[in-house]
Amino acid sequence: MYFLPEKLDEYIVSHSQEEPELLQQLTRETYLKILQPIMLSGPYQGRVLSMISKLVRPKTILELGTFTGYATICLAEGLQKEGEIHTIDIKEELEDFQRKYFNKSGYGSQIHQHLGNAVDIIPTLDKTFDLVFIDADKPNYVNYFNLIIDKLNSGGIILSDNVLWHGKVVEKLNPKDISTKAVLDFNTLLKEDSRIETVVLPIRDGLTISRKL
Repeated sequence: MYFLPEKLDEYIVSHSQEEPELLQQLTRETYLKILQPIMLSGPYQGRVLSMISKLVRPKTILELGTFTGYATICLAEGLQKEGEIHTIDIKEELEDFQRKYFNKSGYGSQIHQHLGNAVDIIPTLDKTFDLVFIDADKPNYVNYFNLIIDKLNSGGIILSDNVLWHGKVVEKLNPKDISTKAVLDFNTLLKEDSRIETVVLPIRDGLTISRKL
């Protein structure tokens, strides 16, 4: 989803850091071989994720929703030398695809894949995190927040994707639209929870930055 005029969006992209060649390859292969390639973060948002990670300099990152690993690699670019990223996805058929690019990226040893339902896996991770990226099934966004908030270090950052949900957040809600209702509830939670401070960025389909106080 693009909320800016096309020409302005093109200008912004052309004056931002270029997408690394490896991620261009990952994108091409995703579009050739994987269903719903639109789920990729894409070059501009990928550079935003990379920049935020580099500013945070996290020692530990948690990602919910790996898909083909594009955002994982972007986030890994900001890891401390001995840092690690734990990424969770439910699709077993994507594991080998992800691993191929993780190993090519140079961050392979720092990226740990977890297969299964994030609601079940998060409680088993005996770690705290400096940076969390939520980009998975929308109906569980509130559940994910409740599971990770106590695992987030003070000053830690939560990045939440798709928070504008194709613009549906400002349209009349269809009672049968579970995902939009979930995003609305999640956005309200982030705004009202006193443990964090939050700002919504109109980047692509909406990206929220929340900082734990």
